[in-house]
Amino acid sequence: MSNPFDCITEFIFVETAVSPADVILVPGADHPQLMEKAVHLYKQGLAPYILPSGGFKSHVGTTEWEYLKRIGIKNGIPEEAILKEDKAQHTLENARFSLEVLQRKNIVPKKAIVVCKAGHARRSLLCYQAEFPIDCEFLVSPCVDRYGITKDNWYLSEVGINRVMNEVKKIGTYFGEIIPSWSK
Repeated sequence: MSNPFDCITEFIFVETAVSPADVILVPGADHPQLMEKAVHLYKQGLAPYILPSGGFKSHVGTTEWEYLKRIGIKNGIPEEAILKEDKAQHTLENARFSLEVLQRKNIVPKKAIVVCKAGHARRSLLCYQAEFPIDCEFLVSPCVDRYGITKDNWYLSEVGINRVMNEVKKIGTYFGEIIPSWSK
């Protein structure tokens, strides 16, 4: 059955096949599922590095980077495979500061896997596309967060509707200013 909001579902929920890449990027949050998915991909040999990103958040009690790093270490990822970006306060900064980390390490990504919450996939992808060189290919490997939001159920709960519609608003806020620079 077709719903009037199917276009929102198709826009927000992005997922691609994954293949070997230069790095696994994880925009910050305090959802363990993010790093667990990145660990799974790393252990499959899909990238030599995981780069979680995120600064201090009072509700986490530490940086999102530290929170995610601990999960990676606990799950057997070598410390040297986890790159550090612990300043970002929002998704656009996750992308911008992650690129700076890679540049300092002389890593020039031609392909990157983005591991994000399913309902955060479009904004994550757009942010990394906005900040990284145009020739970097992004593969999106979303995970279900603690709220259980998926493309198949987001519209069935108040929390799902609120979170997805907030993503739509944030995309408009972020990219209303960026799009004109893309069209030059």
